[in-house]
Formats: sequence, structure tokens, C-alpha cells
Amino acid sequence: MGYYFDDSQSINAYEGTDPQAIISSLAYRYMGQNLKHGLYYRAYTNNGIVRTTDYRYLVDFNKIFPDSKDKECVWAFTKFYSAGKSSFGWDINCFGPMVVYVNGEVAYKSDIFKERYSETSTRVFMDVEEGWNDIRIQFKKTKAGFGGQFGTWIGKWDMYTLMPTKERDGQEGFVFTELVPDDYVPEFEIGMSEKDFDKKLYPVINWSDDEMKKGQLTRMFGTPNGQYAVGYTKVFADDINNTTHKFTLDTKGETVVYINKKEVFKTKGGKETFDATLPLGTYDVYVKCICDGNDWGYTLECDTVEFESAARVKGTDDVWMYIGTFVNDFEFPFDTASDMLHIVGEPATYWRLDAPDTFVRPYNENTLFGRWNYPLGVTMYGLLHTAIAIGSEDIKNYIKDHVQLCIDTLEYALWDKEQYGGATSIHNLLTSIDSLDDCGSFASMMLEVNKYLGLRDVKKVADYVGDYIYNHQSRLEDGTFFRKEMMHHFHNMTMWADDLYMSVPFLVRYSQFTGDQKYLDDAANQFFGFKKRLFMPEEKIMSHVYDFKYDSKTNVPWGRGNGWVVFSMTELLEVLPEDHPKRNDLIDFLNTLCEGYLALQDDEGMWHQVLNDHESYPETSCTSMFIYAFSRGIRFGWLKNPEKYVKAIYKAWKGISKTSVDSNGNVYGVCRGSEFSFIADYYKYELGWNLNDTHGTGIVMLAGIEVIRLNKFLAE
Repeated sequence: MGYYFDDSQSINAYEGTDPQAIISSLAYRYMGQNLKHGLYYRAYTNNGIVRTTDYRYLVDFNKIFPDSKDKECVWAFTKFYSAGKSSFGWDINCFGPMVVYVNGEVAYKSDIFKERYSETSTRVFMDVEEGWNDIRIQFKKTKAGFGGQFGTWIGKWDMYTLMPTKERDGQEGFVFTELVPDDYVPEFEIGMSEKDFDKKLYPVINWSDDEMKKGQLTRMFGTPNGQYAVGYTKVFADDINNTTHKFTLDTKGETVVYINKKEVFKTKGGKETFDATLPLGTYDVYVKCICDGNDWGYTLECDTVEFESAARVKGTDDVWMYIGTFVNDFEFPFDTASDMLHIVGEPATYWRLDAPDTFVRPYNENTLFGRWNYPLGVTMYGLLHTAIAIGSEDIKNYIKDHVQLCIDTLEYALWDKEQYGGATSIHNLLTSIDSLDDCGSFASMMLEVNKYLGLRDVKKVADYVGDYIYNHQSRLEDGTFFRKEMMHHFHNMTMWADDLYMSVPFLVRYSQFTGDQKYLDDAANQFFGFKKRLFMPEEKIMSHVYDFKYDSKTNVPWGRGNGWVVFSMTELLEVLPEDHPKRNDLIDFLNTLCEGYLALQDDEGMWHQVLNDHESYPETSCTSMFIYAFSRGIRFGWLKNPEKYVKAIYKAWKGISKTSVDSNGNVYGVCRGSEFSFIADYYKYELGWNLNDTHGTGIVMLAGIEVIRLNKFLAE
């Protein structure tokens, strides 16, 4: 019996140690389990209870209800979906008395101390069931305050809830009642219609009677003389013949109708009909209306086609979206506007709905496609070189689409942050960037993908990241990176071995991308600043973290943290000029570290979660990174006595094939994302491993790539 599964279920039982077969299994399993999907679109209003810069919800009912009286209450309702029984953490600040209920049970109740010290948050972990969970909060007014701030306990974690009523199903956030007495108990259920509830609910969902008498464009945009707005929907024609469909347009002012970006009808106003011949299929329909300073709006109807939302917007029944307004000589960019990834115009704007202060907002509901984070940076890096090695165009296209989506949505995300108060639902890391974790790994991979596959607009994102790392990331007096002030406060005033990977590979590629060696010099200098504070000379390995609060390294040699160090060093040495003043010292440091790691390999070929404690579990990602670094050290001639490292590589690769990868291409034994401790037991017992964790899947592929390259090198 192997450590994670029976030996008969290992990839080794089917493929031996064949690296090409193994990395192919990993790549196709990964791509099959994480399908490409586009973004998800929801109706959104920025009134009421909204997420702010720390990604928690915030509400001050004194501002919403300025005439509220002491002891009056507001109830807020939301729902949260969980794939299984679990718990989630909230940090809660009370402005006044608060009670949080989860599925009818009290999960949190404030007391006089929490209400008195509203600036201090309380961390609460709440249990949820599989499926939809009912979350409701009672807020009570006192002279001290009325409301609170609550939500994710991890900075920048994109955790949000959804409105629970029938009419707003799919909108983010909370609905909340009008002012009610403190003894009021709501009879509310998830999915019920607001018409059946006994209190008025906010935010306001419908226009007033007076607003409804106006054209919809007046309701949304006012009456800006000489400017235009565009409505957008899709129609589906289901007749297999080239049927001619009769459309009826009733409009106020000059109007143009486009089908698939082609003008099909134009009018000065009034009610008219026009014909359009549409073979079987789905078509984009745009209506461009020009305002003459008076009431404006339109309706477009056709009985023989089906109108449907162009973005399948959740939280509304309206099939139309609207965008505007634009000066009359602005040429409407149909392509970038309708791909729903870009802001439009100057000043920039985005799509909205015909409802009070209600907008269309994109969300990335994909767990592992189109997202930007550091584990996916190394995953896509491994996928890229696997695709090249096995000649898979499908995998290349998958990677390119993933990265391109991240590039295309950054400009929108930065606009979204300013528009809605700080918490974006795409690019939650780059828009709130305060660490190397947020940017370096993925941006490094992005430049690698660009080199091999080509990407659009890569420079603007690379420069954004380059500016942050070189000019804004916290540094010590000697220029070494460290973590100073982060949204995730636990990391403040620390230095992590991980950050060599979060910075150096990007600086290396950015130096090549820009032609500026200062980034390469910066990368080389980092190793000596980290060595000064993290190196453990007795064992020739690295401590995971240096804590400046205690002016001490933790002296715990976490496996993956050490892997990041030598992985990154080989990325630098590959391109560092032969005459660089730091090159020889780096090679010496590489040899020292590799000697330390070599001495800690176990009998099965694996390295462990805590490197010097073989009772801790065999850890797959660090084992893969030592394979990677050893192989490159041999191939490029950096390692002394390469024979012993060759043996270690093949022993480790066999160990991975038997211990870490099963016959379906699943990867075991990859440590999840870590915090840190001065006690090794945290890493050994609390910091467990996850199946198919993205911290390791791509690294295993890269190890396999290096075995292939080493085989070829030794054969030649």
C-alpha cells in the first residue's frame, strides 16, 4: 500500500516512469475537470449593503434611515450556497446591537463590549449545510450606532452572498426591511416573492409611477441633448427557412436599429415597422437612440422571434441592457462593447438595466479558469510546456484563452473598483494589489505564454505589475522584499521564502521583455537578502519565514518554501550574463542548498512537508521542484558532482509516479496554501494536503518536462 493510495492505482502501475505519458495524463485530466466558461453576469445595485475595499459588507442605517428612533430595527436577508457541509469565517464589526442567524440558529450575537468598541472586529466561524443557506441579520438602533461591517475574514477573498427573493434571484447582496419594532419577527423564506412579504424591502426595485411615464432612456440617463445611448439584446429565429420577420419600433427621436452590427432600419421617430430576413440562428440586436433634449426611449417588438438577454443576466427578467451616453460623433465600438469584457467611451461606462440604480456586473464563477492567482500562474506554466512537449493545440488554446481573459478584464476591473467601492468580482488580487503573491507568479507565466503563443495587450498588464514590484512593493533598507502592510494582517512585518518565486521569475522575464537589465540585477540581489535572514547553515536549507516582530527566523524548513528558492534561482541563472558580478556567488549558493536538500531525500525518493522530519507527509510540490532545480543544474553545468543528482532525480520521479499521481492523473500530497509558525507541528499536522491542488499540479508537469530534457541531454 502506497502512502496516498494502493500501488496498483498509481500511474506507475500503468505507465512506469514515462514522463511524457504522465504529464499528458495530468494535463488532460486538469483541462477536462476545469472547462472553459465565460463570465457570469448579475444585476447589481450599489445602494444599501455593499462590499467595500476590504471585501466585507458595510451598512450604516443612520444614513439610510436618518429619522430612525432608538430600538427600531432593520432585518437583512441573503443566501449563501455551499457545495457541502462546511464553515466560513466572518469578521464582524458592530455599530450597534446585531444578531446573525444561519438557517434559523443564532450564529453570532453582539454584546456591550463589541458594540462599545466598534472599531474592533470579532472573528466568527459559522456552519453551513449543503445547498442554499439562509442568512439573516437583525440590526438595532442605539445612540451609539445602527449597522455594521461584516464578511470575509481573509483580505481580498471574493466571498459574496445573493439576494434571496424571487424577483432578485441572482443579484449580489442583501435585501433589507423598512424600520420595524424590536419585537418584530419576520416570516421570510428563501425564494418567496416580495409581494407576499409584509414589509417593504430595500433597495428599491421598481421605478416610481412618475418615472414609469417617461421613456426608459430618460429614466436611466436624463435628457442629454445631442448624445446617444444603445440598447442591446439577442433574438433567436427558429424557422429553418429564411423567414422574413416583421419588427415594430416605437421610438422618441432619431433611432437606428442594427442586427449583427449591420444597419437594418433608421427613423426620425414614431411608430413604424420594418422587415428583416433571418435564417435559423441567434442574432445581436442593437438600438441606437439620439436624445434631442426631450423625453426619449423606445420599444422594439416582433412576434415571430424570441428575445433573450445577450449576457444571460441573473437577477432580472429584462432582456435588454443599455449603455450610454456618448457624444454623437463617437463611433460605437460594437465588438468591445458586446464582448462584455470592456468599458466603453470617455468617460468610461458599462452596461446597465432599466431599474433604479441597477447595473450589469461581471463575476468569474469559474474556480480555475480565467482567474488570476499565483497557484494558477505555476499551473499554467506547467500546462504550457506540457502542451509544447506533447504537441497539443487544444491545451495551448486553453492556456491562451485563460490568460487572455485575465488581460482583457483588468481595465474593466480597475474601473469597477472605483465605481462600486473597492471589492471587484474579477481580478480581486490585481485591483487590491499589496503583495508579490498578487502579481508576480501569474505575470511571469503570462510573459512566458506570450513568448510562445502570443497575447493581445500583454504590455499594459506587464507594465502594471512591473511598476508595482519595482517601485511599490515593500523593501528593507538593502532592497530586499518583505511583507509590511497587507490586507491579510497576519503576514505583516514578515519575509517569506515563497516570495523569491513571487518576484524573481517575473523580474527575469520582464527584463527580457523590456530589454532593461535593472530588473535582472534586482532579481539577483534578492537571493542574498533572503539568504541573510532565512538560511539555516547547519543543515544548508532555508527557514520558511523571518518574523520582524520577533527579529527572528522561524527555523522551520517547509518543503515547498525551499522548493520555491531553488526553482527561482535556476530561472535566474539561465539568463544571467556570464560576467554578472553576482553569478558565481549564486552558483555557489545553489550548490550549497542542493547539497542540503540531497541529504534529506527519503528512501522512496520523496522530500517531506517539513524537510528534516520524515514523519511529516511526503510532499509532492517540493519534490517536483527539487527535480526541476537539480535537472537544470546538471544541464547548464552549475552543479558540482552531477552524478549524485542524476540518481536523485530519477529516484524522485519514480517516487512521484508511485506515491503522488494515480492512474487517472490525479495529484496527491500537495500542501495547501500556508500560513506560518515557529513550530514545525503546524506544518506537520495542521497544514494538510489537498487533492489536485494548483500549488502542485503544474509543478509536477514541469518536473516531468525536466526529466524529458535531462533524458535528451544525457543521451546526447
